[in-house]
Amino acid sequence: MSSAGLDTVGGLILATTTPDRPCPAAAPEVAQLLGLGQVPAFDLSAVCSGFLYATATAAALITSGIVDSVLVVAAETYSRIVDPTDRSTAVIFGDGAGAVVLRRGSPAEQGALLAFDLGSDGSGDALIHVPGVREQPEGRRWFAMAGRKVCLRAVEQMTVSAPRVMKDCSWSPEQVDALVPHQANARIIRAVADRLGVPPGSAVCELSRVGNTAAASIPLALAEALAAHRLRPGARTVLTAFGGGLTWASAALAWPQLAAVRSEI
Repeated sequence: MSSAGLDTVGGLILATTTPDRPCPAAAPEVAQLLGLGQVPAFDLSAVCSGFLYATATAAALITSGIVDSVLVVAAETYSRIVDPTDRSTAVIFGDGAGAVVLRRGSPAEQGALLAFDLGSDGSGDALIHVPGVREQPEGRRWFAMAGRKVCLRAVEQMTVSAPRVMKDCSWSPEQVDALVPHQANARIIRAVADRLGVPPGSAVCELSRVGNTAAASIPLALAEALAAHRLRPGARTVLTAFGGGLTWASAALAWPQLAAVRSEI
């Protein structure tokens, strides 16, 4: 929270698909461990779109006047749910966490969240899933993904969602300074950037350091890009993600003045 210039916050949202337990939610415990007091705190599950869903929810809480600031945390431990013998998933997914603080401000200042786009399609729920008790009454329930189909849907949905927030901001693709997609794989990131027509080199890809950390991948990629001086104050920044559910989301903002806080591996 020090990078955001705040000593405390008015609420906490934890985006995760891999909580320590089904009940209770992990967010109240996280708030207590951070010494935030009795602030509103809850978990949110939207798989790889979780960070952007949580960010949009936090922005709505602030806009409504319920709180003045929210700590948005995205944390995943996919090593708990990925079958270590499954080469199609075990070598892709990693564990990690990242966080941002949102506060009340004005639309004109750097860092203001300018536009959101959220969507879902429950007909594709089997493409990315962990079997439940009803589907698999006994035995270990591992994460499963239909890789090729997911890749195609991810590119399709992110290249529909991202232009919506760009249009809301009256940005052309050539005006986008930084495109930060969910860090699924390099092929998807390249395909999304190419289809959107953003300037070469604007797409942020940090897979070599953090892998696919689901909801945590965008805040981790932001931290890495900031540490590498790829995000300058005022940069027109587009975030976009696709995950299980199926879910997808995008957001647009002008990058704020922040001190770099690099992730630790």
